[in-house]
Amino acid sequence: MSKVIIIVNAQVDGGKICSTAPVAEIMAIALKNSIMKDNKFHEVKIISAADLWSRSLNISQQDEDIIYFPLTIKLPEWFNFPAQHIYFACRDLEKRRKWVQQHFGYKTSKDNLWLGDLWLPIIFSGEKFIYGEIIGEGVIPNSYQQPYDYPSQLYSPLQKLGGELLKSIQAIPSVYLLQFKMLEQDIIFDRLWPFPATPAIASINVQQPNLFACHWLCFNNQCPEIRVLNLKDKV
Repeated sequence: MSKVIIIVNAQVDGGKICSTAPVAEIMAIALKNSIMKDNKFHEVKIISAADLWSRSLNISQQDEDIIYFPLTIKLPEWFNFPAQHIYFACRDLEKRRKWVQQHFGYKTSKDNLWLGDLWLPIIFSGEKFIYGEIIGEGVIPNSYQQPYDYPSQLYSPLQKLGGELLKSIQAIPSVYLLQFKMLEQDIIFDRLWPFPATPAIASINVQQPNLFACHWLCFNNQCPEIRVLNLKDKV
């Protein structure tokens, strides 16, 4: 039996996420349910990133049976886990944006200008890239839509950008979200998330397996078979 620790950007008390962070709770529960469905003998614990920063938790990073799944990019540099270099690479927004400018010639977000409101899920199994349906931001805060109506002729350049970007950071099996914006027919690159970030909640009850389940499957070197559910499937 392995111990799985899910790290969230929210207050956690006794393993329960604070009611003021409902999205973090949805994300964590979706990942936890996926893990338990795959192997009910895993022990899954949810902790706060803030407790990690304050070192108020007794975390043993030497225990090889502990698996860490951070659902936040805000992690202390001393916290060592297998995907640490990927998280740090994605956190360096300026470097990633310069890379995209140099290799693809796309415009990129800067400060609060052209912030991305679209996300391309990239499921990397270790053997191949699987591209999910585009996720779009809704009018209500923390509301997202999948699939989003996106011009079909722009899928190919967007997927190429995502694949090459992952190769450039020596990506490991995981679910990534490529955040971008469209200005007419122009792709504006914003950033890359190294885990199923907040917009991934749109995949719950829309995609089978959802992006959080895919995240777990990729960690176990499995290649998910994606199916978009229709209204009949959801009933």
